[in-house]
Amino acid sequence: MSPEVVVDDRTLSLSNLDKVMYPATGFTKGQVIDYYARIAPVMLPHLKGRPITLKRYPNGVGGQFFYEKNCPSHRPDWMRTLTIPAKGWNSKAPKGTTIDYCLLDEPAALVWTAQMAALELHPGLAAEGDLGRPSWVVFDLDPGPPADVVDCARVALWIRDLFEQLGLESVVKTSGSKGLQLYLPLHTETTFQDTAAFAQAVAQLLEKREPKKVVSVQTKELRKNKVLVDWYQNADFKTTVAVYSLRARERPTVSTPLTWGEVEAALDAGDASRLVFEASDVLDRVERHGDLFAPLLEVEQDLPRLG
Repeated sequence: MSPEVVVDDRTLSLSNLDKVMYPATGFTKGQVIDYYARIAPVMLPHLKGRPITLKRYPNGVGGQFFYEKNCPSHRPDWMRTLTIPAKGWNSKAPKGTTIDYCLLDEPAALVWTAQMAALELHPGLAAEGDLGRPSWVVFDLDPGPPADVVDCARVALWIRDLFEQLGLESVVKTSGSKGLQLYLPLHTETTFQDTAAFAQAVAQLLEKREPKKVVSVQTKELRKNKVLVDWYQNADFKTTVAVYSLRARERPTVSTPLTWGEVEAALDAGDASRLVFEASDVLDRVERHGDLFAPLLEVEQDLPRLG
């Protein structure tokens, strides 16, 4: 008989808690569920009302995975969903097709997706109520080997400094994988066309200033030992890995909020390990510092015009 857990009056059946999801460390499905249950208070505000793509690994990080946009039909009857037209350059769905995304707006929903082996959670940039208005601009900093996350730290600081000159506040997190992700909170009337054009302009400006360090196009041959400032993420059909999400790497790393002091220290030391955090590290950090990504939900600022 499967064990049950009660989360805020929701009763959930759990299974295979001893199943190893990260073979290199022995991190189990039970530990995945425990992590998401404990991180829920700071993670859920960043997911609330947003369509979520689940990246599921039924047999752990070493096995096959799949992206799931439609919320599973066997979801609990209390799980809310958000219906959105299927679209985008990579969508092969017939015209008129819709997607019923999961909405993760309570702890039980987060525990349920963890039970479904959704190791990674990827929310959209807009929330229900106004899906045409992105809440922020995102810059995904992706290093082309042999460049690494330290090189991303340098580029992130260049972007931060540019924004500070414009009187703007930004926040940064690890991707939990190879790079960093910088966010510019908006919370004002802005379209995806506006944010994409702005992000492209920033990427091209940095590429012009630092052509040996930065690239603004995804052409693989141009990315060697440079950091791609990926502005393409700013489209209404795109998703970015959630802050506090686990990643399906060799170890249970997490997309972790950083202070700008930590980014500067890692760059000064040339130490990539300072920008890698696992689930237990992140829970400890939240205990000490609270939600370092809170400004993303609190700061209201206008999208400036460059040039």
